[in-house]
Amino acid sequence: MSTVGLVVTHRRYVPYAHAHYGGSLVDGAYTLGLFGDVATEVAIVGDGDEGLLAGYSEVRFLAPVQAGDVLEASCEVTRVGTRSRTLRCWADVVARAVPERGASAAAVLDPPLRVVEATATLVVPLAGTTERE
Repeated sequence: MSTVGLVVTHRRYVPYAHAHYGGSLVDGAYTLGLFGDVATEVAIVGDGDEGLLAGYSEVRFLAPVQAGDVLEASCEVTRVGTRSRTLRCWADVVARAVPERGASAAAVLDPPLRVVEATATLVVPLAGTTERE
């Protein structure tokens, strides 16, 4: 069973093919998709099942995500119920393209830039069962 304090983190490069808006901006759903991937690993590590991300009770977009960013998405278990887990999710840009220096120039951001925060609910099967009820 998952424990409070379990943290899982994924890193992913944001390809230019995902830019949908001027300035190489990427839609907010991109980061929410990453949270879904991280939440799946939280369920696997903590409960031995992929679980299901049931929804978000809060999402805050704090800064833009751009093509050429390296995003670090994390989820922490903050509450454990019988079948549900409350997750604190956040995403940081840890590196970003710097096109004014050259077509392939990039820089590590120190400190990282927090771009999204969310609270999510993850649902897993009852311990000892193999089917979702």
